[in-house]
Amino acid sequence: ACLQFKEHFHAQVRTACQQSAGTVGLKISKVVVVGDLYVGKTSLINRFCKDNFNRDYKATIGVDFEIERFEIVGIPYNLQIWDTAGQEKFKCIASAYYRGAEVIITVFDLTDIQTLDHTKQWLEDALRENEPDSSFIFLVGTKKDLSDAVCERTEIDAIRFANEMQAEYWSVSAKTGENVNEFFSRVAALAFEQSMIKELEKTMGHMAQIGTGNLITSPSCC
Repeated sequence: ACLQFKEHFHAQVRTACQQSAGTVGLKISKVVVVGDLYVGKTSLINRFCKDNFNRDYKATIGVDFEIERFEIVGIPYNLQIWDTAGQEKFKCIASAYYRGAEVIITVFDLTDIQTLDHTKQWLEDALRENEPDSSFIFLVGTKKDLSDAVCERTEIDAIRFANEMQAEYWSVSAKTGENVNEFFSRVAALAFEQSMIKELEKTMGHMAQIGTGNLITSPSCC
């Protein structure tokens, strides 16, 4: 479970949560995880959702997903995390599941710089299925436990890539669990806040329409 401190959130979000705690319906955000074959997408998700690590996992066929439950500022909240195949032959299947992603996580292997080079194409594919500026973007380097001089050089390039992609960069280890919970807590907090702000904007827009309608249709007093 992830319980974020209330002061970390937008003031309007904090107020709305306090007013609706216990009455608001379950909220859910969609997360898609993309990247090359064998970069550790499934291992990353399994470490977070199931707290286990299996070195001998089978490659994902098409897509799979996990649902992780949270409580954020007293509000029940779910992340629907879609694990997509890294094989070229499954790209057409997987791309259909990119739509409606509030979060796009592009994953690469810190020990293989070629997988970092491919992240831009993976991101382009995912963004093509979504509205502009509708998704948070993360660039995640896996296998941090194998860190050496090569990984350190790759990480320098990764930070540059993240800036170009307008993504937030994280390095993690599914094997040891390093930074995994912290990373997904960050993902959940940002997605939750964005969903709440969107909901507030819709509510305010609806109220403004009602108010305008009342002004237009009210009979004249003269």
